[in-house]
Amino acid sequence: MPVHRPGTTRRTRLGVAGTLLAALSLLFTLPSAAQAADTPTRGEARMGIGVAAHDGDTGSAPSGSATQTEGVDVSGHQGNVAWATLWGSGVRWAYTKATEGTYYTNPYFAQQYNGAYNVGMIRGSYHFATPDTTSGATQANYFVDHGGGWSKDGKTLPGVLDIEWNPYGASCYGLSQSAMVSWIASFLNQYKARTGRDAVIYTATSWWTECTGNYAGFAANNPLWVARYAATVGTLPAGWGFYTMWQYTSSGPTVGDHDKFNGALDRVQALANG
Repeated sequence: MPVHRPGTTRRTRLGVAGTLLAALSLLFTLPSAAQAADTPTRGEARMGIGVAAHDGDTGSAPSGSATQTEGVDVSGHQGNVAWATLWGSGVRWAYTKATEGTYYTNPYFAQQYNGAYNVGMIRGSYHFATPDTTSGATQANYFVDHGGGWSKDGKTLPGVLDIEWNPYGASCYGLSQSAMVSWIASFLNQYKARTGRDAVIYTATSWWTECTGNYAGFAANNPLWVARYAATVGTLPAGWGFYTMWQYTSSGPTVGDHDKFNGALDRVQALANG
C-alpha cells in the first residue's frame, strides 16, 4: 500500500506554480531586455543617431546646379580616420564630436580634429546635448574646455550644438517646449560668452517642431545645420530661410556621415573667420 506523506501534494503544486510564474516572468521581461539592448551606452550618441529612425534613411547624393562643398562629420565610432583618403574624395571640411553631456569626451578627438586640419580641411567640433542631465551653460563650458573652442586661424569653424532625439529615453528629454528653448538659449549664450562666436545649431525639422514648438528665435544669429536623409532638404525649421549645412546621408561612400555646405569653399572659410 502506498505510504501517504503529508504535504507532498501541496509541495508539488507549489513547485508547478513556481515554474509557471518563472515562465511568465521570463515572457514579460523579454521585450524590456530587447528594448534595453537597443539603447546605446551613455557617450555613444552621435550626430544623426535618431534621424534615420524618425525621418527615414533614404539619403543619396543631392543633385542640382547650386554650388555646394562636401563635408563629413565623425565621432568615436569611426576611430582613427584616414583623412588623406577623404581629402582625395573631395571632402573639404569636417566636424568631430568632442563631448556629450558633462560625462564624455571622444577618445579619438585629437586624431580626428588635428588630422582633418593637417590635410588642409577646415574643421570644427560638436557637442551632443543631453538636456536632462545638466544645464545648457554647464554643458557649453564642458564643451569649450574639452575641444569646443574657437580661434581665428581661418581653419577652425564655430562649435556646433547637436540637439536631436534622445537615444537614451524620451525624445524631448522630459522637457516642455518652453523649457527646451530655455535650455538651448542657456547653451548658446554661454558658448558665445566663452568664444565670441555664435554656435551652429544641428537639428532635424521634425524634432525641432516637436520639442521646441518650432521656435524661430535663434535663426537670426545661429547658423542652421539641418539633418534630412533625402534627395532634397525639405522644410526647414521656423525662422531659417536657408540652411548653412545639410547632413544628407549617414551612409556615404567614405567614412562618417556626409554633408553639404551651402556655398563654395570661400563661404566655408568665411564662416571659419567669423
